[in-house]
Amino acid sequence: MKLFWFKLCLLSLFLSMQTGSLLAQKKVSCSLDELIDFPKCWEMTPEMFEKSFSQKGPKIYKWLTADKSRVKFTRKLYSNAEIDLFLFDQQIKAEEVVVDFRNGKLNLITFSIYNRGDSGSISTAKFKELYMLCGKAMSQKLKVRPSVRKANKQQGLKTAGYSWSSPLAIALLEHNDGALESQKAEFLRLRIAKKGAQGGLAASMTSTRGGAAVRLSSLKAFVEKDKKGNVYVKDLPMVDQGNKGYCVVASVQRLFEYFGIGADMHQIAEVANADPIRGTSTLSMAKELDKIDYRFKTRLKVIAMQSGNGQLTKVDIKKGEYYVGKPLTERKITKAIRDSIDDGLPVLWSLQLGKYPEKPQLNPQTSGGHMRLIIGYNDEEDTIIFSDSWGAGHEFKTMKTKHAYQATSGLFTLKPIVN
Repeated sequence: MKLFWFKLCLLSLFLSMQTGSLLAQKKVSCSLDELIDFPKCWEMTPEMFEKSFSQKGPKIYKWLTADKSRVKFTRKLYSNAEIDLFLFDQQIKAEEVVVDFRNGKLNLITFSIYNRGDSGSISTAKFKELYMLCGKAMSQKLKVRPSVRKANKQQGLKTAGYSWSSPLAIALLEHNDGALESQKAEFLRLRIAKKGAQGGLAASMTSTRGGAAVRLSSLKAFVEKDKKGNVYVKDLPMVDQGNKGYCVVASVQRLFEYFGIGADMHQIAEVANADPIRGTSTLSMAKELDKIDYRFKTRLKVIAMQSGNGQLTKVDIKKGEYYVGKPLTERKITKAIRDSIDDGLPVLWSLQLGKYPEKPQLNPQTSGGHMRLIIGYNDEEDTIIFSDSWGAGHEFKTMKTKHAYQATSGLFTLKPIVN
């Protein structure tokens, strides 16, 4: 027993030595200019990325997908230290940066320059100064003048800013409409993509119509069936909600990226009035989704919700109030899920965690209310396939259909209006 505790103490000492440099520094500085070194940056592979950013001291990034197609930098990666994320020769700091790779090469980068949830409030004058500095630096980098991007009345959530198109890259700098005048600043986001970039986010950068850049009728093309009998929606973007209680808005962000709507969870949270601290009941989840619905040109459908006696039922919504409808059997729920997946439409799944086994068992949150995405099914194994917004390893998990039905407290879909 003494030998065991001695070894345990040695292990603890070793681990503390590994993180000691970070603890001592309290602040870590990282330049991200290599990501915008045009056009050289577009040849960057995930391996090159790791080699470059692993040599800058303590680990400052987190892979969001097991296949290393998406990675995130965040100022608050560690609880005991802050990471200063600089770009444009240290002129500007970022709160969070998400880097996307496609076909093994850098495809698109999203810089959250400012968001009120993480950054706190900012004066109009300071926000305007940050906005102009960022715009000027981007123009110098791309060697072209920007076009003014006015708020589009056709959009549910109006944004304004600048857009650039150059042989080196395309870029979009956005803020909430009115942030430069009397409205409270909510976010400032810079998105940069290579010419011909792929995916819904890239499509959202060049789309001029409000709402989704991807048509509802085209979603069936994303449904995959493999040799194991799995039928699932492929290429669903991954995000990491972090320590915030943002399961609803994080799930919605993933859907929106899939649809080609370029909103992030911070922007969606503001619309939905999502609270990052409180626990989320199914009813409050439904009401958050209802607020998001029309603002982003999507249509909310409530497949089922749990009534007061614990039974899953249809729901009638009248003037914002939810009324219990007819009970729904497991067979009817399963069919509704299958029909949605066959149309290429993931299902927003509200449930109580910790009641039933799932594979793999990777829950950071072991109990309580949660929202995840059902992305597929397997009739041969009688399972549903789901994904949590917790980053790498959570892209593709399964649960027995009967257990999923018993754990469910709500099922919803959000679909783009454009057919």
